[in-house]
Amino acid sequence: MFIARRIHPEKKGIRVLGIAESFKKFTKKSILAGVVMRRDLIIDGMAYGSATIEGDDATNSIISMHRLLARDDINCIMLDGLVISMYNIIDGEQVAGETGLPVIAITFEDSKGLEDSIKHHFDDWHDKLVQYQKLGRREQVTLKTGKNLFIRCWRVNHRRAVAILNSFTLQGSIPEPIRVAKLAARSYANTLNYDLEKN
Repeated sequence: MFIARRIHPEKKGIRVLGIAESFKKFTKKSILAGVVMRRDLIIDGMAYGSATIEGDDATNSIISMHRLLARDDINCIMLDGLVISMYNIIDGEQVAGETGLPVIAITFEDSKGLEDSIKHHFDDWHDKLVQYQKLGRREQVTLKTGKNLFIRCWRVNHRRAVAILNSFTLQGSIPEPIRVAKLAARSYANTLNYDLEKN
């Protein structure tokens, strides 16, 4: 059983693993990119994974990415949303439990929820709906930049989660580990798409 370590957002050596995705239309998989970033915004690690479009493997993919990094100096996992790859739902509680790390999942816009969309998108929607409802409610927070985010978090309270987000946000609402992970995922996805078109 893992015991989450206490996080000190003010310390220079704190490291966050930021994970984001990118995918193209008509592909079966999305690309997941993970960026390990220190509080001073130095990047000192990267990992890649994938998630099946409309599938159920995103949670295990993220846990595998953390495992492949084989590092014990990562203090927190930051996720760019929990519903990715066309309703491939990430179980934040499971990620926290199996990695032993606090998890902060962020989104940028308010939403009434995805229940109706899930029912419309899947013929057999019951399991997906249960997975989605298990995520719980998001909470709106305001960063030092004045921008709002909506977060869910595990193994870290909201006050400390906001302190971590503030430590890694230079401007606007996108924390740097997520911003760089988005760029890395998009670049990798574009490269794969180019290779497929070329061959």
